[in-house]
Amino acid sequence: MGESLNLSNIKPAQARKDRKRVGRGMGSGKGKFSGRGIKGQKSRAGSHKMRAGFEGGQMPIYMRIGKLKATSADAMPIGPFRTSTVPVNVRDLVRFEAGDEVTPETLVEKRLIKNTKTDVKLLGVGEITTKLTVRVHAISATAREKIEAAGGTVELLREPKVKKHRHKAKHPTSAPEEEPEAAEETAAEEPAAASEPAEE
Repeated sequence: MGESLNLSNIKPAQARKDRKRVGRGMGSGKGKFSGRGIKGQKSRAGSHKMRAGFEGGQMPIYMRIGKLKATSADAMPIGPFRTSTVPVNVRDLVRFEAGDEVTPETLVEKRLIKNTKTDVKLLGVGEITTKLTVRVHAISATAREKIEAAGGTVELLREPKVKKHRHKAKHPTSAPEEEPEAAEETAAEEPAAASEPAEE
């Protein structure tokens, strides 16, 4: 039978660990400086409450490096204006039979692209003699010519963006110069008007 529980043999279920008592001298087991070393910022009180990114006063990394400024809507492939496309060349369309329809889904089936997450652009590298119906997001002028020359048709799944041209500020122009003949007539009329007597 087990020993009865009383105040003389009671103890916690998990052994207690004494806390670290710093600043109690050489005999405490923590040394003269309590494990903080001699002087310096990290030996002071509150030294471990520095904000994230603080480098002791020197120029921090997030201020040393350049900043990413605002980007144009036509920038590629940065930010929310991501306009990158996956290229497919005309020579890759030999896997299709005459009369087939070329779409992002059929390109995935033929393993020409991995998925339909990114827009597809058809480029004009290579030759094609098969009549196809092509439906992609973008197409180059050379590729369009080759598809149509083979008897095929092209339809865009997304209307091409029209680039806006920046209007230059108009500089104020000088007053138009008078024609020489008109200037001569004005000069001849002025002395004639001066010679006429004023009516009383």
